[in-house]
Amino acid sequence: MAKGMPAVGWAARDTSGVLSPYSFSRRALKDDDVTIKVLFCGLCHTDLHIAKNEWGNALYPVVPGHEIVGVVTDVGPGVKNFKAGDTVGVGYFIDSCRSCVSCGSGHENHCPTLVLTSNAVDYDGATTQGGFSDVLVVDQGYVVRVPEGLPLDGAAPLLCAGVTVYSPMMEFGLNAPGKHLGVVGLGGLGHMAVKFGKAFGMTVTVISSSPRKREEAVERLGADAFLVSQDSEQMKAAAGTMDGIIDTVSAGHPIVPLLELLKPRGQLVVVGAPSTPLELPAYAIIGGGKRVAGNLVGSVASCQAMLDFAGKHGITADVEVVKMDYVNTAVERLERNDVRYRFVIDVAGSQLGAAA
Repeated sequence: MAKGMPAVGWAARDTSGVLSPYSFSRRALKDDDVTIKVLFCGLCHTDLHIAKNEWGNALYPVVPGHEIVGVVTDVGPGVKNFKAGDTVGVGYFIDSCRSCVSCGSGHENHCPTLVLTSNAVDYDGATTQGGFSDVLVVDQGYVVRVPEGLPLDGAAPLLCAGVTVYSPMMEFGLNAPGKHLGVVGLGGLGHMAVKFGKAFGMTVTVISSSPRKREEAVERLGADAFLVSQDSEQMKAAAGTMDGIIDTVSAGHPIVPLLELLKPRGQLVVVGAPSTPLELPAYAIIGGGKRVAGNLVGSVASCQAMLDFAGKHGITADVEVVKMDYVNTAVERLERNDVRYRFVIDVAGSQLGAAA
């Protein structure tokens, strides 16, 4: 049996979520595998939830990270699409069953046995470890190419935050010039939705509970308008004006006021993941034939299309780049939403250390 590749990452070992150096092994290179030197990796709220076992599914020790940009260092003999030296990305998942309806229709992100990049059990029984590490080994079918010219630190969050909003915008027709898009929340996901919406030529309105984000949304990110969700007069004046809304908020909040902003047959897409159930009275969607959908990241093809679009339009995430030894402080700040808008770890520029 071929020997695996030694790797060093930073792992959480218990519900404190504190990350520290961790030595482990990546699998031996298979025919269709790509070996990737990790350059940058984004820090997502999902990483925080997993590290602290807030969803009750942590497989300790767990190396987080699923917004990964790196460079190919080796390929298996069956790899045709990548070669050493290519700049590539890996997102939220690294494998799927390849035989279910979702996989067969190009929506492998909805595969019922999807193998996540971190904190999952691979088909060979191994626990997956993410991008807070120096090296990855991934099947070529789950690797995407990063366009030349995109700053790699700002490109990393596109692998999750970017595709999570881009994919439903494409699927539900929220990408047409002149259409009116509402974006609820102005964080890691929300600011990407604003950027893509404007690049599509849409009219974009940011909807937030915080009036202090108005200047950021309009003056810096280029949104056309700003609504304070707790201002009933503003919300009433905007009723029935939006073709679609991307709801990125991960805290509990009412969605009926958002549905009232939609035109007849308008589309609300939920991409945030509040821990409390959404309250959806039937009357809120029956009148006007309004629709509610959810979305989990995007397929590999959708992710590649998103990166290509981002490369053409110069779209990246707004990031704060930190070294790995700052990651625990970054997690604490992320819990307070004290970042604009994504922490990205300079993995290649960090001293990862080594530990058992």
